[in-house]
Amino acid sequence: MTTEHLSYARKLGKRGQQAAQALSMASTEVKNKVLLAASEQLKSQADDIIAANEQDVAMARDMGKNAAFIDRLMLDRDRIEGMADGVAQIAKLDDPVGRTLARFDRPNGLVIERTSVPLGVIAMIYESRPNVGADASALCIKSGNAIILRGGKESLHSSAVIIDCFHKALDENDLPKDCVQMVDTPEREVVRHLLACSDYIDMVIPRGGKGLVQLVKDHAKVPTLLHLDGNCHTYIHEAADVNKAVDVVNNAKLRRTGICGATESLVIDQAIASDVLPKLLDKMTACEFRGCDEAQAIDDRIVAANEEDFGTEYLDSCLSVKVVDNMAEALTFIDQHSSKHTDAILTENDKAAKTFLRQIDSAVVMHNASTQFSDGGEFGMGAEIGIATGKIHARGPVGLEQLNTFKYHVMGSGQVRP
Repeated sequence: MTTEHLSYARKLGKRGQQAAQALSMASTEVKNKVLLAASEQLKSQADDIIAANEQDVAMARDMGKNAAFIDRLMLDRDRIEGMADGVAQIAKLDDPVGRTLARFDRPNGLVIERTSVPLGVIAMIYESRPNVGADASALCIKSGNAIILRGGKESLHSSAVIIDCFHKALDENDLPKDCVQMVDTPEREVVRHLLACSDYIDMVIPRGGKGLVQLVKDHAKVPTLLHLDGNCHTYIHEAADVNKAVDVVNNAKLRRTGICGATESLVIDQAIASDVLPKLLDKMTACEFRGCDEAQAIDDRIVAANEEDFGTEYLDSCLSVKVVDNMAEALTFIDQHSSKHTDAILTENDKAAKTFLRQIDSAVVMHNASTQFSDGGEFGMGAEIGIATGKIHARGPVGLEQLNTFKYHVMGSGQVRP
């Protein structure tokens, strides 16, 4: 069976490489036509997507998946409309391919230009959110990259219909359907072979839990752009506006608990904790608070937290709480427990805000805003393929610009090197 899986993975890679060559030469106009056609296909096939998604949701429930997982998996008309609008929005963005990033006029007459180009073939491995396939496909088409999608087995039916929408749009505009491919088997052995397919695949992007990311780290022979778990912190500084803090934390935790930008850990100064925590518990009645001894002493609705809680991405209606003596302790605590995704400070003290923004070494650092704004769409990128938590090749929301690399064009008039 391993030989069969290897052959299948290499076939996907080879087809992707051929498609990427065609796509890299496509004009902005053609790529935009594909995206607008795909957006219309998603809307017109909404009934088919919902029917397929109902199969996936039923299977997930039979497997005992929790409510947060089901929420990430589920598609309804509003979510499909949003997915389609997101694809259309990407068509309106500037084409990242072919930009002159820098120009050097050398004394010997050579003109050197640093020019943006597509990465080539991207393999995207993700879990239960089928809309990720639509976002990733649209971003890759616009940025000139072919993509191989491997979604979680729980979203297989939904993903197949979504990818079919892109295939129809590509076919209508005379581009290869292989610009967007989908791994149609749940076998993990295929993923391992894709991770080693360095002859054809230029980058692998995992988007999911720790198990998936660890699999990629252990087996990848292809460059990776890691999207780690989102153990995001919100720190309420002693100079925070109490009402503002309550509203922001409520949104950061409960707007959508199943996304990676949801706040999972609340850090709060002792000086303001007795005022803020009861107000948060009054407002966030659907949320379980797990806190340190100091937090429990302030409000008996807070249950005891253990050390594991402070490192957990709940993706559910649960929040860990740590009371600290001062900002220095807060910075140390966050540095020790953050997954380097997104962390925020709530304060009206500009000096404290600047210190936090400078010292917290996460991909996204915020002041007086909900961590749920950590999103490519909210950053004006149209959509994102993930939030990169490393430092190479991209960091934070990965949109069109981050899906390009560059090469140098050197123009001469017969120069020879002495």
